[in-house]
Amino acid sequence: MIPAQFEYTRPSTIDEAVQALANGGDDPKVIAGGQSFIPVLRLRLAAPSTVVDIGAIDELRQVSAEGDKVRIGSMVTHAEVLDNPIVAEHLPLLHQVTETVADRQVRHRGTLGGALAHADPAGDLGAAAVALNAEFEIAGPNGRRTVAASEFFVDYLTTTIEENEVLTAVILPRSGDLKSNYQKFNRMAQGWATVGSAAAVKVEGGNITDARVGLTNMGSVPIRAAGVEAALVGKPANAETIAAAAEHAAEGTSPTDDLSAKADYREHLARVLTRRALSAALGL
Repeated sequence: MIPAQFEYTRPSTIDEAVQALANGGDDPKVIAGGQSFIPVLRLRLAAPSTVVDIGAIDELRQVSAEGDKVRIGSMVTHAEVLDNPIVAEHLPLLHQVTETVADRQVRHRGTLGGALAHADPAGDLGAAAVALNAEFEIAGPNGRRTVAASEFFVDYLTTTIEENEVLTAVILPRSGDLKSNYQKFNRMAQGWATVGSAAAVKVEGGNITDARVGLTNMGSVPIRAAGVEAALVGKPANAETIAAAAEHAAEGTSPTDDLSAKADYREHLARVLTRRALSAALGL
């Protein structure tokens, strides 16, 4: 299908992008890599008044280590995330999750910021963002603000980004001694996750002292498996602890029934995949 008519602008700075959104009529939209937005346009599921293309803003394409955090510009592509030595060294979970995103063609066009701003609960990167305590830098008419991952995702395809704002960067703490792994189940290669589990744990003196588990497609937003985390911290880093903790994976979730899976099957997958992710992270 052909998209509905819209105005198009391609700013070269963040300030220009914010101004373009302010002047963009009743329903302006930002386009990054376009791997999710273009199909939505073609199906006329969206009919924006103005499309603001942020692909020419150099500041959004940078990756840098700043103190104990890594800052990734929102226009950095998945392929660039995978090729970046800073990400490989300091954010191994993000690196592994990115490897599972779609296929090579999509990874060369799609962007980290665009995927997270799209906020599809079946997208893999949201689980990594919440597990790694990511922060999102957002620019708008009143300057820039930072939102924690726990507050960034609001509902299905909905985030805290307002219509006149642009996601500028994703900021993640360096993983340090965290051991991590991501496991997902999908019905076909390069397909959306039926369920996924991103696990990151820290072990000191044989006991687990920090645990984060983010779940993919177990609700309308990425979910932290709080029951699993509570069952891990302070316990020995062994198979028995992991097996017992993983049984809590579906607690507090609200998976849907659809053509890919029933809700109870998703709950089963969450337990299985969480156990696998934790076991792989700890080398058990």
